[in-house]
Amino acid sequence: MATDRISRKPLSRRDFLAASAAYLALRKGNPSPERGPGLEEKIGQMILVGFRGLALDASNPIATDIRDRRIGGVVLFDYDVPSKSPVRNIESSGQVKSLVASLQKIAMTPLFVAVDQEGGKVSRLKERFGFPPTVSQRSLGVFNDPAVTRRSAEAAARVLAEAGFNLNFAPVVDLDTNPENPVIGGLERSFAADPKIVTAQALEVVRAHHESGILTTLKHFPGHGSSRGDSHLGFTDVTETWSRRELEPYAKIIEAGQCDSIMTAHVFNARLDPKLPATLSRRTIDGLLREGMAYDGVVISDDMQMKAIASEFGLKDAIIKAVGAGVDILTFANNSTFEPGIAREAIGILTGAVADGRIPIESINRSYERILKLKTRFRV
Repeated sequence: MATDRISRKPLSRRDFLAASAAYLALRKGNPSPERGPGLEEKIGQMILVGFRGLALDASNPIATDIRDRRIGGVVLFDYDVPSKSPVRNIESSGQVKSLVASLQKIAMTPLFVAVDQEGGKVSRLKERFGFPPTVSQRSLGVFNDPAVTRRSAEAAARVLAEAGFNLNFAPVVDLDTNPENPVIGGLERSFAADPKIVTAQALEVVRAHHESGILTTLKHFPGHGSSRGDSHLGFTDVTETWSRRELEPYAKIIEAGQCDSIMTAHVFNARLDPKLPATLSRRTIDGLLREGMAYDGVVISDDMQMKAIASEFGLKDAIIKAVGAGVDILTFANNSTFEPGIAREAIGILTGAVADGRIPIESINRSYERILKLKTRFRV
């Protein structure tokens, strides 16, 4: 099991690895073990949330979510969108390091501590906070020198490791097929329109992060680069603009054994699913990604509070559909809207869905095992 139920103290890395190995071995030998973590603990590991605060205060809801609800991870931001405040989680390198350490200290199972540090315009660790400057993925793709990309990524990964992060929501492997795309091309987040360049560049980024013990996330599956709209703001349809070339970087990086996790896009593509956006689509995740591309790693949703999901589906329906589709970790960034009780609500929805048969317990077990397996690879 993944926690010390007697002392109720966070596990050391050594104990966590041993406990994880024991649990996974038990699951392999018995599909329904009686020992091990309970249902709510497993579901808790499937929740990753954003929060407010430069330091951890005992009254902060995130402390309760980590300590009592056993959520699996957190994501840090520099800017608080709902309040339009430049103060959120990041003020300086020393402050971030202290915050991350305090979060890990109260976690029974080591947390994913994630950040969007892509480079360029999407960088949470900015120069004004004392962090080194970064370059955009488009700049690296235009230069198209693997050695240059590797050095840039190595420097970025060292900064993340020093601050205590263990998961970067990068690199973006969307193809830059629409440079006017407001959320990908317009922000210079894509390496190139050529999938070969994107794949080569992304592999350098991933391998550089691994050298510093940082896990990565390929995004946004099955492709957001061709969209004309922004899924943060509402329904985004790529049916007429998407092509299967957008799957190539995922396929090649999976084949290379370098894919830690994949983040879904909230885009609608009628050619893949005539009813649901990718994050909620079993055809897209369990069908295309897992069966068609032989991927059995962790799948992370993009922020479930983005309007492409939140404005089109109720919270309960979206959560159940996403997990039913094959998503392992549900992200609630709490930075388009702020809901301090979102982790409690999401865990309650999933627990109820298992109880009434809408989500099979085996689906929860598979996600928990993937998460546990991935967590054994980062440094705590």
